[in-house]
Amino acid sequence: MTDAGAPPDPDRAGQATPYRVLARKYRPSSFDDLIGQEAVVRTVSNAFETGRIPQAWILTGVRGVGKTTTARILARALNYEMPDGSVKGPTIHMPTLGVHCQAIMESRHMDVLEMDAASHTGVDDVRQINDSVRYAPASARYKVYIIDEVHMLSTAAFNAFLKTLEEPPEHAKFVFATTEIRKVPVTVLSRCQRFDLRRVEADVLMQHLANIAAKENVEIEPEALGIIARAAEGSVRDSLSLLDQAIAHAAGRVQADAIRQMLGLADRTRVIDLFDSLARGDIAAAFKEFRDQYDVGADPIVVLSDLAEFVNFVTRVKIVPATAENVAYGETERLRAKDFASKTSMRVLSRMWQMLLKGITEVQAATRPAAAAEMVLVRIAYVADLPTPDEAIRMLEQNGGASPVVGGGSSARSAPAAPVASAAPVAPVAPMRAPSAPSPSFGGGARPQMAAPAPEPQGAAPQLRITSFTQLVALAGQKRDLMTKGALEGDMRLVRFEEGRLEVALEPNASKTMISELARKFELWTGRRWTVIVSNEQGQPTLRSVSQAAKQEHARTAEADPRVQEVLSRFPGSKVVEVRRLAPETPESNINADYGSDDPPDGSEADDDL
Repeated sequence: MTDAGAPPDPDRAGQATPYRVLARKYRPSSFDDLIGQEAVVRTVSNAFETGRIPQAWILTGVRGVGKTTTARILARALNYEMPDGSVKGPTIHMPTLGVHCQAIMESRHMDVLEMDAASHTGVDDVRQINDSVRYAPASARYKVYIIDEVHMLSTAAFNAFLKTLEEPPEHAKFVFATTEIRKVPVTVLSRCQRFDLRRVEADVLMQHLANIAAKENVEIEPEALGIIARAAEGSVRDSLSLLDQAIAHAAGRVQADAIRQMLGLADRTRVIDLFDSLARGDIAAAFKEFRDQYDVGADPIVVLSDLAEFVNFVTRVKIVPATAENVAYGETERLRAKDFASKTSMRVLSRMWQMLLKGITEVQAATRPAAAAEMVLVRIAYVADLPTPDEAIRMLEQNGGASPVVGGGSSARSAPAAPVASAAPVAPVAPMRAPSAPSPSFGGGARPQMAAPAPEPQGAAPQLRITSFTQLVALAGQKRDLMTKGALEGDMRLVRFEEGRLEVALEPNASKTMISELARKFELWTGRRWTVIVSNEQGQPTLRSVSQAAKQEHARTAEADPRVQEVLSRFPGSKVVEVRRLAPETPESNINADYGSDDPPDGSEADDDL
């Protein structure tokens, strides 16, 4: 088939016209033919109408969305000219072929030069453009340079291009196309007007494919169009290539089953049945469904990927119900997705998505993909009707310590979790009330407290009293000096503490250069002179080791709780990782703890909740 407007070739008279693939046969030749790129068309149209035409464009987007085609259409619009001379300048309105149109669209016009940067990456290739750009076009209005995959140019080639690109002659225009916009230097991007060509929506692609199928006199099922549109992932060229392949594969009416077989996809209905079995926790039914799909040729990775896609679709329908009206999905798929969205909680959908995402990676690396996929399905089905840990605790409390009933399906999973009150934040350094009873302290004094500054004589600088080592650590935290706070907690063992004097023993890996800095920082923070001494005595344990020991003791106490033991028995392999307090603390319990209390003596927030 020859292009419209092309002169007949006498040497081919009587010969059969060679077949042209759909992606070339239906390549757009004007802005009216572009689909899904309305923003680009509107911007170019306004620029042409107002005469604000830039010297260079750069087009970016995924493969097959029309970057090179748009570049040729731009070249045609810049040089559009009718034989009678009725068009005086660039225009996007090109109802018929002009003087230069056919040659430009066939890449044989002498004033529209196309270069593939993937095979012309050096300075010499750019130097040829720099030399030729000075000469006026031979017949067209503008010389247009189209450089495809421009990100493949070397750094030296880009640098050689900069001067010409910034100040080109009035008769020269540049159009760049790339799929890797981040690899293009900023110095080049700043000299170009950038257009991001979007992926074409699935419903737009379906309509486009239906129009082409009608022109080709091919009967095709709407569901088959949806499968092709989704498989193309927004690429027009990929969708046309798949349609071409589907027509050849079907040799007649193109049906959805034939497309799935051609692409190695699992039956969409069977994927939904597999989702249903997993959601109900029916491992036997899930195994049988997966094996049936595997026996008819479905790839395990494709089955899991399609299952993950359906989980995502159900989630989107649950959040935005209007998503179920997308015609790119089959009617059965949309109806069942609505049903699942109403019955399945968001937590279950999120959990399935996470397990599938991790499982697909495992199957890809496995030597036996089918077996690995089955184990992924086992994990998903096993946890389908299990409550989450917070739900299990809530159920235990409601049942008075009795075992929670597992297997309640989606209704049990969708029960709201018990709200957990966070512990009140503890101010590291603040005036505090003395406790009613004294307790042993780290520094040998009373329970640590931050006393209010003592009255100072008139004109004297305000001073801060520090009565214990833990208050000194808390002061470092309040001053946001994390390095000093960490050194005090983990690298120093207290030997003696007096106000204005600190005697410590250092850990083997501690830095000895920090001692001179400590005295200066303490004086700056408190307004008093400090003496810091390194002792050879053993000293007390570090605050960090005491805090870790306290946390371990809290964990052991929590594990001994009957309710926690019941939860651990319901989740084999689980363990207590962290203990937190559910109830708000009283002012007395917020006081920075010392070695004689249960709270960590590091000035941080108490960490003894479950």
